[in-house]
Amino acid sequence: MAPPLLFRLLLPLLFLSVSAGSSSTLRFQSDDGYISFVVSEKGLAFAKDLLVERAVETLTSLRIRDIEKSVGIPIVGVVRMVASNITLEAIHVSSSTVQPGESGIVIVASGTTANLSMDWFYSYTTWLVPFEISDKGGAFIQVEGMEVGLTMTMENKNGTLELSVTQCGCYMENFVVTLNGGASWFYQGFLNAFADQIRSAIEDAIVKKINEGVLKLDSLLKTVPNKIDVDKVSALNVTFVNDLTFTNSSVEFDINGLFISLDKASASGYFQKTSQLSHSCDGAQKMLSMSLDESVFNSASDIYFQAGVMHWVVEKIPDQSFLNTARWKYLIPQLYKKYPNDDMLLNMSLTSPPGIWIAPQKIGATISLDMTIDVLDGSKTIPVACISVVVSVSGVVEISGNNLAGQVELDDFTLTLKWSDVGNFHMYLIQGVMRVFLNTVFVPYVNTHLRRGFPLPMAHGFTLQHADILTGNSMMIVCSDVAFNKTAGVISSS
Repeated sequence: MAPPLLFRLLLPLLFLSVSAGSSSTLRFQSDDGYISFVVSEKGLAFAKDLLVERAVETLTSLRIRDIEKSVGIPIVGVVRMVASNITLEAIHVSSSTVQPGESGIVIVASGTTANLSMDWFYSYTTWLVPFEISDKGGAFIQVEGMEVGLTMTMENKNGTLELSVTQCGCYMENFVVTLNGGASWFYQGFLNAFADQIRSAIEDAIVKKINEGVLKLDSLLKTVPNKIDVDKVSALNVTFVNDLTFTNSSVEFDINGLFISLDKASASGYFQKTSQLSHSCDGAQKMLSMSLDESVFNSASDIYFQAGVMHWVVEKIPDQSFLNTARWKYLIPQLYKKYPNDDMLLNMSLTSPPGIWIAPQKIGATISLDMTIDVLDGSKTIPVACISVVVSVSGVVEISGNNLAGQVELDDFTLTLKWSDVGNFHMYLIQGVMRVFLNTVFVPYVNTHLRRGFPLPMAHGFTLQHADILTGNSMMIVCSDVAFNKTAGVISSS
């Protein structure tokens, strides 16, 4: 069962799942955080409201320990009294605050009212009658002016978030007990005997529930995977790095954020952090800002290149005549002469990982590939020429759900003949045809993959909303509000 109270508290504040240190093959400085998050004052308020809602659900039906006491009543004698089945039936929080600071996060719920029910029982013997006298009934308790406060620290311990409570308290300003049944002498005696104990029992039960939640959540966070699988090739390393930073209006934390290979035998390159991550949203009041260093995207590029998946055989295109030697009759005469009216394939393989760059108002990439022209001569596939192509593209990025997606346009390209079995033809002769091919076939193919995007590190159940994307020198900033899906989220009321 999910830890009841603190599990509902911290996940809204953190917005992502992370855990202990990674065993991946990436080589990076231990203090390098390539993705940085800031939960703003607006985001903390959202998390606080979510916390209060879930805390109310959790505390409702909370059972308080039974209380038993023997009390001397004038004339009557010694009376044994029992208060049992004390249950918190309803709770209403009129105001609440969350305040980060150097010592951690302080959460206070104040002006709270609560309704409790309980059973009462008493028994006594007296010299006036030869048998035990007893009675029982029910009661209601109305609590007013209750305040619950929690101060908690969060520290990064070798990539794991460690939670601890430094202070936790509950105070009830006033409560009224209404007994059903019983004599007037019993009512006053009951209050005199149990008022302080009932108050303490309720306050202690709430504090105990909170501390239990901290311990369970601390244990749970240690079991959360340190990566988010993207597909069968790669995952995103979401290990915590650096210490969390608390200001008077925000919480900031960093994760490694680089892509790692799911193939343990595949080595990954070293990526130097290229930017000083910023969280400026140009004045926009958003719950969350997420800064991504350029190296995040280049680590993905490196992983997929090393995995050997950046290969594409072009068999079908909108203008299929392009893939027949007749189309090249006047551009590459020897090709048509040796293989008249034969169909062709274009075998395209990247020669290095695409270099991705981020600049103000723009993001782009340089893609280097070899395009081998294969002729289908009967049952044979014959390579006849190879052209080195360097393509420059740029475009925009957008948020699709919790994925970072985008699309690009062709900026420029260069062609170099690497080798040929059909004569030494000049590249300027095919420049126009290649531009059409790149614009109508290559770029749309790239955009098909870019539109799928890759997942941003968000906890299950949380969705980015009204996101803005800003780009600067070697970095990207996602500024967004957040919505929580109660049915799909990680925060359960159980």
